[in-house]
Amino acid sequence: MAHFDVPVLIVGGGGTGLMASIMLSDYGIDHVLLERHGSTSELPKAHYLNPRTMEIFRQFCIADAVYAQGIPLEHMSKVEWRTTLTGAGPFDGRQLFEMECFGAGGSTAEYRRNSVCPPTNLPQLRLEPVLRAAAQSRNAGAVKFGHELVNLTHDDQGVNASVRELDSGEIHSVHAEYVVGADGGKTLGQLLGIEMVGPSKIFETITAHICADLSPWWNEGVIISHFLPSGGRLVPMGPTWGPSSQEWTAHFAVLPGEPVPDDVAIVSKIGELIGADVDIAVKKISHWWAESVIAERYQDGRIFLVGDSAHRLPPTTGLGLNTGIQDVHNLAWKLATVIRGDAPPRLLDSYASERQPVGLRNVEWAMFAAQNHLAIDAGFGLIPFPLPPGVDELIVSGFFADGLVGEARRARFRTVVATQCIEFCAQELEMGFAYASGALIPDGATPSTGDPLGQVYRPTTRPGHRLPHAWLEHAGKRSSTHDLVGAGDAIALITGRRGGAWVAAAVEVAEKLAVNIATAQIGTTHRDVDGQWEAVREIAEDGVVLVRPDNHVAWRSSSHDDQPGLVLAAAVEEVLAR
Repeated sequence: MAHFDVPVLIVGGGGTGLMASIMLSDYGIDHVLLERHGSTSELPKAHYLNPRTMEIFRQFCIADAVYAQGIPLEHMSKVEWRTTLTGAGPFDGRQLFEMECFGAGGSTAEYRRNSVCPPTNLPQLRLEPVLRAAAQSRNAGAVKFGHELVNLTHDDQGVNASVRELDSGEIHSVHAEYVVGADGGKTLGQLLGIEMVGPSKIFETITAHICADLSPWWNEGVIISHFLPSGGRLVPMGPTWGPSSQEWTAHFAVLPGEPVPDDVAIVSKIGELIGADVDIAVKKISHWWAESVIAERYQDGRIFLVGDSAHRLPPTTGLGLNTGIQDVHNLAWKLATVIRGDAPPRLLDSYASERQPVGLRNVEWAMFAAQNHLAIDAGFGLIPFPLPPGVDELIVSGFFADGLVGEARRARFRTVVATQCIEFCAQELEMGFAYASGALIPDGATPSTGDPLGQVYRPTTRPGHRLPHAWLEHAGKRSSTHDLVGAGDAIALITGRRGGAWVAAAVEVAEKLAVNIATAQIGTTHRDVDGQWEAVREIAEDGVVLVRPDNHVAWRSSSHDDQPGLVLAAAVEEVLAR
């Protein structure tokens, strides 16, 4: 029996757990990751990676590897609703509605202005090997697949875990100062007795991972095609993108009272969506339940829940994996700071106070966006209960009918389906989440009124918010404001032309408190390339913004202070819970 003694034990080697390992390695924190499966995911699972997540990948130098395999933006610029892809019937192959999405078309400039990173699409079966390779290259021998958590106890001194090596059956022991629970709620939450709050088993969903040649009928730029009146959707899964994608997922909801189709019926239903006789090779058919649940608590002593262990939500808006990556982005720098002795353990209490409200918001929003698909069905004319044979055909023919009523039906549908921007154009949801309290110092500024439909992201330097992106130039090199903290543990201080006193204070405070403070005096040491920083800074030229290692604003002062050293030192100590 082997024994491991490490500062951090990560339970779970999916996307969230692997990313936690990458971050801790870059922060210089020793750890072991355990994953019960022998390999990364064999199912596509989550696939949309939003700009905030790609910013995090970029911070830890893995964005390029993800983009290299991910879908180019031009191939994920539209979502559509159709009757079928093709077919010989009078209403087959008709496009009902098309919507720009994910920062394409008219919103491209806005997305590019707000982030250095565009979104991409890469299913977990391709993403996780990228993350695993990055994690193993940083922490060789300590990213252990085929290892299952058996039992766990914890107290004020640490955590003791029993682990089974599945190939040999041998039991190993691990002692850790802290545990990151990223196992999707499979084991750890149950061992701790943490309840998941909210509706589970809302409806059953069938996902079929298939290979088929749909290139004759798939429209350029479309990332998701929804089908009415039959229901279901198709999504390309690569590895070649666009109409030439070799792999696809087909998704179907099984509503309450409906029989669950067998595999033969599922393949037949996929053929109906396509509308042509196509060879369909099934790789895997999986059944899963849509949930809208959140852990009653994110922390139990020295154990922290992240990702699906902390929240499970419908896939609408693509918030699941993205929320998990952002969970560990919040947690990892705090663990590193505490383990190195640069902050007391109470800094870690801010993880739950900051992330649980965001998790709850995302769980609720994903359910809201999922429910809106029922409104779209109704806007098309579908009725959510069993209908006599032939009624669907009447609904479709009525939708396409000439005359006033037919045009009214189509106009109603366009109006209703356009509201699904809450799923496909939710930039504010993706970028604008903020922390009201925790490892930050609120400045009392009145928050701006958010967009109720989650579309319009308003960059701000208000404490708790993501630092706005702006291009800077320093020593002949162009970089983002987000690059100031790097992939290390730096705190960033940003000031303006008249902020020299803050820069001098940062040097003194860094030495006095033994913290790493990177500085940028925009207009002096750094140039605001296109005026973006001036547009979003919300401070005077002698004001200051203090930024945490996760690129969230920790504190700001709108202008100068007569005692900048004392004020800055007090701010750093409060943020680090000293």
